[in-house]
Amino acid sequence: MAPKEFKIAFIGAGSVGFTRKILRDTLTVPEFKNIRISFTDLSEHNLDMVTQLAQRDIEANGLDIKIESTTDRREALKDAKYVICVVRIGGLDAFQHDVDIPLKYGVDQCVGDTLCTGGIFYAQRGIHALLEFCKDIREVSAPDCLLLNYANPMAMNTWACNKYGGVRTIGLCHGVQNDTKLIAKAFGIPTEELDVICAGINHQTWFVSLKHNGEDLTGKLLEAMENDPVIREEEKLRIDILKRFGYFCTESNGHVSEYLAWYRKRPEEINDWISLNRWILGETGGYLRICTESRNWFETDFPNWLKEPPFDYKEEARSHEHGSWIIEGLETGRVYRGHFNVVNNGVITNLPDDAIIEAPGYVDANGINIPVVGDLPLGLAGICNNSITVQRMAVEAAVHGDANLLKQAMLLDPLTGAICNPPEVWQMADEMLIALESWMPQYQDEISKIKVLREDIGWPIPTKDGYKGAARLEVKSIEEMAENAEEARRLAGESDRGDLDNASDSVKRLIKHMRG
Repeated sequence: MAPKEFKIAFIGAGSVGFTRKILRDTLTVPEFKNIRISFTDLSEHNLDMVTQLAQRDIEANGLDIKIESTTDRREALKDAKYVICVVRIGGLDAFQHDVDIPLKYGVDQCVGDTLCTGGIFYAQRGIHALLEFCKDIREVSAPDCLLLNYANPMAMNTWACNKYGGVRTIGLCHGVQNDTKLIAKAFGIPTEELDVICAGINHQTWFVSLKHNGEDLTGKLLEAMENDPVIREEEKLRIDILKRFGYFCTESNGHVSEYLAWYRKRPEEINDWISLNRWILGETGGYLRICTESRNWFETDFPNWLKEPPFDYKEEARSHEHGSWIIEGLETGRVYRGHFNVVNNGVITNLPDDAIIEAPGYVDANGINIPVVGDLPLGLAGICNNSITVQRMAVEAAVHGDANLLKQAMLLDPLTGAICNPPEVWQMADEMLIALESWMPQYQDEISKIKVLREDIGWPIPTKDGYKGAARLEVKSIEEMAENAEEARRLAGESDRGDLDNASDSVKRLIKHMRG
């Protein structure tokens, strides 16, 4: 097949580990040796570091591609056929507020980037920025440019781009791939031999079908997981959901714990449901801690990264992230099967049509095709619909700068509502709006009113200032991380610190199976 010529732009390219990995995956495709690549980021410093590393990788693999690196977003997006979004709006400074302010009100989150109070406010920042990206894409990118969104909160961001951004947007996550590997481990079978169908919403996607060589294993998963001592210890919460609802949920024990009303509402019970073996299993503020450590280490260790061998653009090094495989399918016609976040439009028949659902899809030269799934079991649909209501309200609040609707969404959020009464939610929202003001210009008028109100009545509800949560660990110093520099470097290079050995042989074989 003749070489392809098109442009891919990365927004938020300063996310070093993830950008570099997706670039490697993409340039592994034989027909993509002449494509154009552009990087853009607000941080010139981060952009310079990732460009140095990625350009070195390109040259070491004998490719004649010069990365177009610029802080001018419109210049980076000009003529792009594909845009890959990996931003974290507000960075770790804003993320700190997403975790610490709710904790003062008793809302103990592990991650805080998808639902719950932290995820709702993350959406307020992200949606405002993403709609600006969409405006630029409409004006300067190639016609029918496809936006591949990796930025959380996945469902809310993708919802806003499709409804209000005027840009065709697909949301991409690796939860299904990671948990397919976990389930295969429980059954003691190779990952590539397990055929799965998942359906739901991002981070609440359900393994509705598990088959191995034609045998239906769906009803046998609980026994298999309870018989594995490590899984039994680390996935207590998700096993409990499996026991009560009959199906296993994607994402991690820690992620799922903060999307539901039941497991983190009583501080004295949180440790009964989580594990501290790894942050992603439920540690209070675990993702914030590991991101902070990784950023600090990368800044310190960057000169050593340049001394490491460059990435090898070989098939066996390619990751299970969907992005490069989707582009390959669209450009070459090779069939790829994955699970994608799209507007429902009747795919899952007992979830709303306007919601962003996660479901199986097939990619080839004809496009991205999503078969009809049908009804989810009622209990699973109930869980998803609770979250969808919050997502819809949070999207509308972000687009219109509606602080009252934002507060109503928080009150209806399962975990926030289980912990806080209405006056507490209103005060917490006011505190977060003021703290996050610089990242949410759509709320400027509302925030001005809130400041006047708070000057008049103050902050009457006492909070738990300095409260550490049920299971919080201290951020490691550079000196502490240097005691295991190899592990620190590995964490600093990962895009998602919950990724399960994302370069393992079993995952590589699974990807080949998924390509069809």
